[in-house]
Amino acid sequence: MKKNRLGNTDLYVSPVSFGVLTVGNTQLNLTVDEGAKLIKYAFSKGINFFDTAQYYETYPYLKEAFKDIDMSADAPERPVICTKSLDLSYEEMEYAVKEALREMDLEIIDIFLLHEVRQDPDWDMRQGAWQCLKDYKEKGIIKAIGISTHHIDVTEKIASIPECDVVFPLINFAGLGIRKGSGHGTPEEMAAAIEKCADAGKGVFAMKAFGGGNLTGQYQKALEYVSSLKGIDSIMVGIGKKEEIDRLVSFAEGTLPCDYQPDISSKKIHIDPGDCEGCGSCITRCPNKAIGWNENGIAQVNHQICLTCGYCAPVCPVRAIIMY
Repeated sequence: MKKNRLGNTDLYVSPVSFGVLTVGNTQLNLTVDEGAKLIKYAFSKGINFFDTAQYYETYPYLKEAFKDIDMSADAPERPVICTKSLDLSYEEMEYAVKEALREMDLEIIDIFLLHEVRQDPDWDMRQGAWQCLKDYKEKGIIKAIGISTHHIDVTEKIASIPECDVVFPLINFAGLGIRKGSGHGTPEEMAAAIEKCADAGKGVFAMKAFGGGNLTGQYQKALEYVSSLKGIDSIMVGIGKKEEIDRLVSFAEGTLPCDYQPDISSKKIHIDPGDCEGCGSCITRCPNKAIGWNENGIAQVNHQICLTCGYCAPVCPVRAIIMY
C-alpha cells in the first residue's frame, strides 16, 4: 500500500489507519492476544498507522502486536503509533508520556497529542501539558506533536500554532459530532479549517468518517467524502474484525467493488460511558424511548426496544453515540 507523508513531518503513513479504541474494554473487549493478532494482521496488509490514547487502556495490545518488530527510532519499517492524553498540567503530561513509553515498550513515540481540545478556554488551560510535549519533542523522545479535536474553531486556531505538527479532526459527510464553539458545525466549515491546517504544513488525519459507525451503511460514500478532502493524509477507522481490515485495504487500493454494501444488521447503538456527559439530548430525541439514565447518570440504550434508527447520534454534542 502506498504511504503518504504526514504534513511536513518525516512520518509516512498508510492512507487508511487503525483506531485501536475498538478492541479495548469499552467496546469489543477483546483479549490482548485477540486484539494483538488483529493489529498484526492489519500491519501485514499494509496498514502502518495506529492510534491509541492514555484512557483507552489499549497499550498492551500494541505492545504484544509489535513485540517482534524492530521499534527502534531509526528502524525503516516500524509502524507509526499515535497516542493522546487529556491531561492539563506539565507534570500530568510528563507522567502520560513516560507511561506510554513504558507500557508499549518504546524508545520513542511517533505522535503525541493533546486529546479532545475543545473551545476556549481549553487550549489556554492546557498550556502546561503542551509545553511538556514541546520539551519531549526537543529531547527527541517524541517525533511530532499536535491535537485531536471535534471543533472547527480549534482546528482553525491550531493552523497558526507553529509548534503543532499534526491535527486529528473529526469530519464526516453528515456532520455527526462536528462542533463549533458550544454549538454544532458543518462538514463544509470543518473541511475549510482542515485545508487551512494543510496549507500551514500540518499533517492531518481524520477521525469518525463513519460518524461512530452510524454511517457504515453508506460505506463508500463516507470514505470517499473524507479521502477527497484537501489536506487529508490518512483516515483513522475503528476496527474489530479481519474482514473490516480487508475491506478497508480494498478501498485504499481501489479494488473494492463499486456496488459493495456492508451488512450492518447485527450492529447496535451504544453510548460510550467515557465520552457521555449526561446532557440528556439523546433521551429527548429518541422516538421509541429506548434511551434512559443508568445508575451513574449516564445515558444507556435499551436494546430490546431500540429501533437502530440513528436519530440520537446527530444531537449528541460529544460524539458519545456509536454503532458496532
